[in-house]
Amino acid sequence: MDLELAGKTAVVTGGSRGIGKAIAETFAAEGCNVAICARSQAALDTCVAEFDGRGQTLLATTLDVQDREAVRSWIDGIAKITGGVDILVPNVSAFPGRNDPEDWRLGFDVDLMGTLNPIDAAMPHFERSDAPAVVVIGSTAAVDPMGPGRPYDVYKAALVTYVKSMCLAHAGDGIRFNTVSPGTVYFEGGRWDNARQNDPERYQHYLDRNPMGRMGTPRDVANAVVFLASPAASFITGTNLIVDGAFTRRVQL
Repeated sequence: MDLELAGKTAVVTGGSRGIGKAIAETFAAEGCNVAICARSQAALDTCVAEFDGRGQTLLATTLDVQDREAVRSWIDGIAKITGGVDILVPNVSAFPGRNDPEDWRLGFDVDLMGTLNPIDAAMPHFERSDAPAVVVIGSTAAVDPMGPGRPYDVYKAALVTYVKSMCLAHAGDGIRFNTVSPGTVYFEGGRWDNARQNDPERYQHYLDRNPMGRMGTPRDVANAVVFLASPAASFITGTNLIVDGAFTRRVQL
C-alpha cells in the first residue's frame, strides 16, 4: 500500500528511543522529512548517526516539552527548514506512577501539557498542509488501569478525550486527530526490560497476561501510528486504536 507520505514532514517528540525512535524510523522509510526531540543530547547524536548511515536525514533537537515557547520555536524552525509541518506525534511521558502530589504535577506538566504544547504550536502549520494529522501516543492503562491512583493512567485517559474533542473541532478543517494506545511494549533499556532485570515477578505477571505469549515491540506500535498519520487513513479521525495483542479484555464498541 502506498501511504502517500513521501516528501511530508513528520515531527515526533521523545523520538530518541523505544516507540518514538521506531516511529521516526518508519516515517523516514516512507520518505518523510523527520524531526525529533528529546532531553538527552547523547541519545539524539546516536539517532542522527544511525540515520546518516542509511542515507536518511533527521533533524534532532534537545528540548523540554514543558517549555511552551521553546516548543513553539522548535516547531516553527522545523517548518522553516522543511517547508512545513504535516504530521505530529506527541510521544513524551514522565510515566508518573505514584499517587502523590509530585507525580500528579509531573504528569500534568509532561504527559498532558507536553502533548498540548506541540499541538498548539503545530496548528498554524497544519492549516497550510494538504494532509495534516496528529497521532497522540496513549496507553491501554487509560482503559484498563494498572494500579490504584496512578496519575499516568488518568492523564492518558484525559488525552483520549482531548483527542476526540480536537477531532470534532477540526474535522471540517481537514485536520485529523487520533490516538494509538499500546499495551505492554518491550525494548532494551525500556520499562519492561528494567522490570525483567529488577522485578522479575512483576515482569512475568504482565508477560503472562499477553494472550499472544509476548509483549509488543516498538515497531508494532510504529506501524499503526504511521498508517493512521498517512493520507491512506484520510477518513479515520477521533479513534483510539488499541495495539496490545489482546492484552486488555474489554470489548471496544
